[in-house]
Amino acid sequence: MDRAARITKIGGPDVIEWVDVDLPDPAPGEVRMRNTAVGLNYIDVYFRTGLYPAQLPSGLGSEAVGVVEALGEGVSGLAVGDRVGTFGPAHGAYSTARNVAAASLMKVPDGVDDKIAAALFLKGCTAEFLIERCAKVQAGQTVLVHAAAGGVGHLLVGWLKHIGATVIGTVGSEEKAAQARDAGADHVLLHKQIDVAKEVRALTGGRGVDVALDGVGKAMWEVSLASTKRRGLIVSYGNASGAVDGVNLGVLARNGSLFVSRPTLFDYYITPEERQAGVDRVFEMLAKGAIRPEIGQTFALEHAADAHRALEAGRTKGATVLLP
Repeated sequence: MDRAARITKIGGPDVIEWVDVDLPDPAPGEVRMRNTAVGLNYIDVYFRTGLYPAQLPSGLGSEAVGVVEALGEGVSGLAVGDRVGTFGPAHGAYSTARNVAAASLMKVPDGVDDKIAAALFLKGCTAEFLIERCAKVQAGQTVLVHAAAGGVGHLLVGWLKHIGATVIGTVGSEEKAAQARDAGADHVLLHKQIDVAKEVRALTGGRGVDVALDGVGKAMWEVSLASTKRRGLIVSYGNASGAVDGVNLGVLARNGSLFVSRPTLFDYYITPEERQAGVDRVFEMLAKGAIRPEIGQTFALEHAADAHRALEAGRTKGATVLLP
C-alpha cells in the first residue's frame, strides 16, 4: 500500500492529510513512478492556500525524482528501472508512488544524485526560462534578483553570473547575504535595513537595472518599479509575500515606460521538445558549476506540513527536499 497527500479544503498546513493508496496498473501512456525524492516549491503553498485554484480533493506537489516501476500500453523511450524526474504540471508528487503521464518525465543524468535532481528540476527550469526565454538577459546587463538566497534566487544568481551579467541581490538577513554572495552576487542589499531602490540607483550610476526578477511579489513591487531603468523589464514570477494586484498601467509610464511580464513555467515548457531543451540546459549549467543547488534542509515526506510552515516563515534556505 502506498501513501499520498490529499487536500480536501484550502487553508494552512494542517489541511494536508495522508491517505493509503492502492495504485492500479498504469493506463495507456502512463508509467508507475516510485519516488525517491520530492521537491518542495512555493507553488505548492499557493495551491494549498487557494491563491492558485485547484479542483478539490487534490494531490499536492509537482516535482519528484524516482524510478520507473511499470509501463502502460504505448509507452516508448522509457524502461523499468530508469531514473526519471518530473515537474508537473500534474499534482500528486507528495506520494510514495503514483501513475504519471510518460510525456511529463525526463531522464535523470547518470552521476546526478536523486536529491540534487529533485531540488533542481522545477527551480532550475524556472531559472532557465526566466533568464533565457523570458527576459533574454545578455552579457553586460545588470539584473536585480529579489530573494537572492532562495531556492530559485540563488540559481538565478549563479546562472546570471555565468552568462556575464552583473547581479544585485536582495535578502532579508546577514546569513542570507553571505549565501547570495557565495552564489556569485556582485552586490547584496538587506532590504529590511536600507532603501533598496535608492541603493540600486547609486550602484548603477542613477540608471537602474535592465531587468528585475521578482519572486517575492507584493512586498517588492514598488521596489522593482523604482529600481528598473527606463524601458527596462520587470519579471514578476512569484507571490511569496502576496499577489501583485490593482496595477494601474499608468504606473509603468511614470516609472520610465517599463515592460512587465507575469510568466508561468508551463507557458514556456509546452511541447516535449521545449521541456527537454530546458532540462538539458539546466543540467549543462550544473555540470559547468554555474549553478549549485544547495539543499538547505530535508524533511520526511509525511512531515510536509512542517516543511510548509518553515517555508512560509522564511526559515528555510536554498532548496527543501522531502524524503519518502
